[in-house]
Amino acid sequence: LDAGVHLPKICASVDPAAYGSVCEPACLAGVPITAVLGDQQAALFGQCAFDAGEAKCTYGTGMFLMLSTGTTPVPSTHGLLSTVAYSRAGADGAPPAVHYALEGSVAHCGSVVQWLRDRLEIIDSAAQSTEYAASLADNAGLYFVPAFGGLFAPHWRSDARGCIVGMGAAHTKRHVCRAALEAPAYQARELFDAMAKDAGRRLGALRVDGGMAASDFTMQFQAEMLDVEVIRPRVAETTAAGAAYAAGLAVGVWDTPEDIRAMWAADKTWTRTIDDDTREKYWRGWKKAISKSLDWVEKED
Repeated sequence: LDAGVHLPKICASVDPAAYGSVCEPACLAGVPITAVLGDQQAALFGQCAFDAGEAKCTYGTGMFLMLSTGTTPVPSTHGLLSTVAYSRAGADGAPPAVHYALEGSVAHCGSVVQWLRDRLEIIDSAAQSTEYAASLADNAGLYFVPAFGGLFAPHWRSDARGCIVGMGAAHTKRHVCRAALEAPAYQARELFDAMAKDAGRRLGALRVDGGMAASDFTMQFQAEMLDVEVIRPRVAETTAAGAAYAAGLAVGVWDTPEDIRAMWAADKTWTRTIDDDTREKYWRGWKKAISKSLDWVEKED
């Protein structure tokens, strides 16, 4: 490189000495900054998914599923991203211990509920969408693919667009709400299956957080689609918790990640209740709906 080019120094995400201290406000002046984590990495840390094979899914404006792969990076061949989960500074100048993850992202999750409220104007609140969805026995064959700007992982299709398919004269706004709340569960299964293939193991459970994790309906349907336990923690703000846990680990508030894990507790757990035939019927319908969302944007000459 040219001698005049100065690249930033790569620092461990958990390090008691790398980042300096707070300047303002005055009440916090001098407090050391001992951890720097990305949004989803912090949520993974906050969910105490430290070991290889542990996963979390954040249902926010978008949806982000991450799987810890331990100290060995796993290159994805199924449409996911390989990323650093966190790194911890080594003692006495030793290289940092780096932990890796697989990540899959979906562009629209909670934003779909906002769209139902603010654009279609068929609900007054997010809670009402859950109420409508739970009032129905099933989806009556209606599917909502929220590919408003294309499909992200694992498809990576910028030509896709959102669609509501399978509509008949008997469908109502309640069915549209149910289809919208079912969509994240189908998309998470796509990511979950891709992670199992990349990691070479079937995942045993999924820890969940984010705004839509407050929807008991969506979390129950998630358990139906994944056929594993779906677990919501007592501490809902897992991103903030993860950053705090990492900072405390750096300065000795906790000695090991296992000390932090001991504080994690479940708020509610969902398990599968539907039979195999019903589950696969739903899944076949989703895959058909995905196929209808493709090839909508034509390439310009």
